Amino acid sequence: MNKVTATINSIQGLSKESMEKARSRQNQLTKPAGSLGILEDLSVKIAGITGKHRPRLDHKAVFIFAGDHGVVKEGVSAYPAEVTAQMVYNFLNKGAAINVLSRHIGARVIVVDAGVATNLTVHNDLVIRKIGYGTNNITNDCAMTEEQADESLILGIEMIEQECKKGLDIAALGEMGIGNTTPSAAIASVMTGLPVEKVTGKGTGINDNQRDHKISIIKKAIDFHKPYLSDGLAILMRLGGFEIGAIAGAVLGAAAHHIPVVIDGFISTAGALIAHSICPGVSPYIIASHVSAETGHAAMLSQLNAAPLFDLHMRLGEGTGAALAMNIADAACKLLDQMATFEEAGVSDKE
Repeated sequence: MNKVTATINSIQGLSKESMEKARSRQNQLTKPAGSLGILEDLSVKIAGITGKHRPRLDHKAVFIFAGDHGVVKEGVSAYPAEVTAQMVYNFLNKGAAINVLSRHIGARVIVVDAGVATNLTVHNDLVIRKIGYGTNNITNDCAMTEEQADESLILGIEMIEQECKKGLDIAALGEMGIGNTTPSAAIASVMTGLPVEKVTGKGTGINDNQRDHKISIIKKAIDFHKPYLSDGLAILMRLGGFEIGAIAGAVLGAAAHHIPVVIDGFISTAGALIAHSICPGVSPYIIASHVSAETGHAAMLSQLNAAPLFDLHMRLGEGTGAALAMNIADAACKLLDQMATFEEAGVSDKE
C-alpha cells in the first residue's frame, strides 16, 4: 500500500459528538441563538474536524507550493516564467503580500519548491522537494508522468505530516507558478463540465486578445488529452502542475490528520478538486476562504459544495485569501471557547 492509498484509507467523517457539543454550547452563550451566523457554523464545523468541542487554533501554517509550467511557452501569461523563482525569493525575504498577512494573523509560512524550473539557492526557510524542472507543455504532452503525479500528492501529504510534528491546528494552502491559471482552468472545465470560455479569466492581467488565445490553448490541451481524463489522478498527470498536485496531497493529508484546511483562490481550488476527485471524503474538511475574481472560481467551489466566507474581489493567490479566512476561523473558535454562557455570566436567558 503506497502513501496516497494509506492516507485516503485513514480519512474518516467528522465527529458528530464534538459537533453536537459545540452546537449546544453555542446555544448557551450570551447571545440570541444563531446571531453570530456563519461564525457559529464555522466553529461547529471545526469542532467536527478536530474532534474537540472547544477547538483552539493556536498553531497556524500557510503552505506555499511553487512550480513552473511548460505551457507558458504558448504565451498564456503576462509575466515570464522567471518570475516564479523571483517570487519564491520574495517570499523567503518576507516581502510578499502573504508574508504581511501571515505575520498579521500569527501564522508561519512554509515555502516549498515542488517544481520550479531553475535551481534555487539553499535557504533555511525553503523546502526543496523538486519533482521536476517545470511541467511539460500540456498542448502536446502529459504535464507529468504518473509517478510524478503520485510524488506530488505524497509531497503535500508529507508536508502536512512534517508540520504536525511541530504543532499544526489549521493549514492554509497557497501557490506560486507563472502560467498556472491555464492548467487550473483546464482542470475546472473538465471537472465542472463548463465550457472553457466560462472558466478562463485574465490571470496575471492579460488583455482580451490574449485571453482569447489562452482559451484556444486550453481547448487544444483538453482535446489532446480528452480520451484519458477519467479520474483525478489522470487529470493531474495530463493537465496539472506539480504545485497543484502538492496542494491536492496537502488536502488529503490534512483530512487524514483531522486538521481544517483552508483553500485560497483559483489554483488552490483546482488542487482541492483533484483531491476531492481522488477522495470525496475530504470535502467536509475544506474551508473555502473567498470567491476569486478569476472567472470560473465560483463554479469550482460549487463543485466542491464549499461556500466561501467572503468576496473581496481578490485574485492574487499565494494563499492571501486563505490567510484572511484562517483569521476568521480563529475568531469563530475563540467566540465558542471564550464567551460566557448565560449561566456563567448570570444573565437571564430568553423565556
